Amino acid sequence: MLGEDDDVFDSVTWESPSAPTYDAGPSAPTGPGFRQSTAESEPGHGPHDPKWEGYLITSVKDPVKELADTKDAYVSYLVSAKTNLPIFSTPNPSARRRFQDFVFLRNHLSKDFPACVVPPLPDKHRLEYVTGDRFSPEFMERRRADLHRFLQRLSRHPTLQRSTLLRAFFESTEWHVTMHQHVAHPPGPEHTTGVIDSISDTLLNAFSRVRKPDERFLAMREGVDKFEEGIVLTERLWSRIRNRTNDGTLEPGEDLTGDYHDMAVAVQGLGFLESGITDPLNHFSNTLLEFSALLRHTTQTTTDPFLIHLHSLLQYSHANRAVLKLRDQKQMDFEELSDYLSGVTSERDRSYLKDRVDALRGADDDRSRVEKMRKLDAKIKELQDAVQTAHETSDAFSDETLREQTVFQYAKEAEMKEMLGNLADGQMEFYKAAMDEWDRIIPIIQRIRVDV
Repeated sequence: MLGEDDDVFDSVTWESPSAPTYDAGPSAPTGPGFRQSTAESEPGHGPHDPKWEGYLITSVKDPVKELADTKDAYVSYLVSAKTNLPIFSTPNPSARRRFQDFVFLRNHLSKDFPACVVPPLPDKHRLEYVTGDRFSPEFMERRRADLHRFLQRLSRHPTLQRSTLLRAFFESTEWHVTMHQHVAHPPGPEHTTGVIDSISDTLLNAFSRVRKPDERFLAMREGVDKFEEGIVLTERLWSRIRNRTNDGTLEPGEDLTGDYHDMAVAVQGLGFLESGITDPLNHFSNTLLEFSALLRHTTQTTTDPFLIHLHSLLQYSHANRAVLKLRDQKQMDFEELSDYLSGVTSERDRSYLKDRVDALRGADDDRSRVEKMRKLDAKIKELQDAVQTAHETSDAFSDETLREQTVFQYAKEAEMKEMLGNLADGQMEFYKAAMDEWDRIIPIIQRIRVDV
């Protein structure tokens, strides 16, 4: 049971251990996720606002195939960081990690910080735009980009960026030893079995909805629903655009890249027939080929990364939804335990009245009555402690969830700015290059003499 001084979330590294501090210098990053501090005394800082102690800038690069000529071959990635967080022992930690190390990191951060929105890892089976096996350059680059985004999300989180496991992920030279130690001795208080564990899940989950919903969390869930609906619709529309632009679609007549290529071949064929304008027609054919290549290049460098980032953002929102659902579950646990306590208390009162009636009738078994009442009183005391613990846990989880929504909102805004900015830059690059190609062909076409 929780004492008055116990913290429901004491697995969170709220206070960083003593470590040397590093001067960020004039080039220290700013913006959501990179704040130096948000002290409670600062103007506008509320009780549910997150607090950053510094910045953490991460990167994933240099994928290398290890044990290349063996059946145990795998790909390792160089993970590095730049930070002024005091929990780190160096301002520029780095290490090589494989995909399974990222899986371990993600799984155990989720266990250690259940109230935090831990970002998901890239789906191993969602690589439809990548050709080749898992050791192909295309596959390794796509996974590198996905893992880079995963670490970026962790680094923007004010709690996860200060976790000891993330520090070990970047710094430890004996990572496998760290993993075994973390599994054997996870952070936080030891789990003790009590009345909550003895009550079946059927009781605690008898109702699928919170009986007394909090309007704040209802509004959050509605916002998540609308956001995900917008992401799904955008993903569907841009997937349709991609299929109509890039080759590989099964629908004939909807492949612009292939259509421009076929048109270039047709114009080139006309050049052989029209001897007087063969050269201008060949130039026009080459322009069509260049435009077709530009469409394909834009799909690969702009549209595909946009769609992948869009789907990743949707999965990130699902992780946020899971935290909201878990908060509801904590409240339902408290409500169901409260009802259970009320039922046991009523049973004790009925037994007491029945015993009084039996005593008046002369049918009172004093020893059995006393033992029964003792057991009921002990059960009520245990349930009262459990209800108090559930209430404290529910309140603490609600407070953490409010902070998490602010953190997630910051991260979402930063990612949408990056994602839409990259899309706009890619489209501008495409149209500028296309205009240059068509501008070059206009003088050549104008030189064709037409005798009237």
